[in-house]
Order: sequence, then C-alpha cells, then structure tokens
Amino acid sequence: MRFGAVGAVGLVIDVGVFNILRLTVLSPENLHEGPVIAKLISTSLAIIANWLGNRHWTFRRAQRANPVGEGLRFAAVSVAAMVIPLTCLWLSHYVLGFTSALADNISTNVVGLGLGMVFRFLLYRSWVFAEPSVDTAADAAANPEPSLRAPEGPIRPPGSAPLRGIKAVAPIDDRSRPHE
Repeated sequence: MRFGAVGAVGLVIDVGVFNILRLTVLSPENLHEGPVIAKLISTSLAIIANWLGNRHWTFRRAQRANPVGEGLRFAAVSVAAMVIPLTCLWLSHYVLGFTSALADNISTNVVGLGLGMVFRFLLYRSWVFAEPSVDTAADAAANPEPSLRAPEGPIRPPGSAPLRGIKAVAPIDDRSRPHE
C-alpha cells in the first residue's frame, strides 16, 4: 500500500510535468524530440520524489547505514526503469506515428509506467531496500548448507498455531458400547 501511495505521488509529478512540458515549450511543433525530453525531465523529478518516499516511508525498516550505496542502487534501477516508458513513447510517437498528446500519454503514462512499476517494485524490494542478511561468514563456514542448520524456536507444522492453555483430554474407551 505504501509503495502504491508513493508511486501515486510520483505518477502525479511525472504525468503533470510531462503534460505541461509536452503542451508548451517541449511540444513537437517547437522541438522534434520534445516529447522524449519532456518525459526525461518529468521522470527524473518523479524519481527524486519516489526515492524520498520509498526510503523514508515504504521501506524505512530496511534502511542501511550506507545511504549512498542504497541511493546508487535506487538510481540504477530507476534509470533502467525509465527506459521502459521512454521506449513505449518513442515507438508510439516516432515509429507508429501516433503523435497526438493523448497517444503520447497512453503509450508512456499508461503502458510504459505500468510495465515500469512492476519492474521497479521487484528490484526495489529484492535489491535496493532488501533487508540485510542475518547469516554471517562464520555461520556459513561452520554450516555451509542452510537446510542443515538448527531451526530457531519450536518446530511446528506449516499453518499451525502454538497451543497455549489447552489441556490434553484422556481418550474415551467406548469398546463396551455396540457400534452401529
């Protein structure tokens, strides 16, 4: 939910700035590459907003002591993800010839951002803001196979809850009654 809320703020910034620039100073009538430049600017501003929101709200529990490294990973994922809507816009506008503002918005802000959102979420969660590993080098050397390590805490079947306050009931011997 938090990732979606931060993404929604980024989307407003991205779509708003893109359309303001696309319809004014960076319109295709003023500059042939205007829509692509407008998308680069709008996405860059959205990336900054998303970095702040995801770092300080969405994934705040996973913050590391090295924010520079985390920021570099975030920037790498964001720049890689920026290619997705830019490619959709370029294909639609310059290859397929759909040059209206509506076509540019659908290609970049619907198709491109939708695909980019999935890409970013997976990499943010698994690489950029990943929880630090609890295994140490000494643990790995002492027991190289994780499946052979002693479990932490009691062993329970999956999906079961611990039994507290339940007393065992003696079985009932009903062999003396006839069964039907």
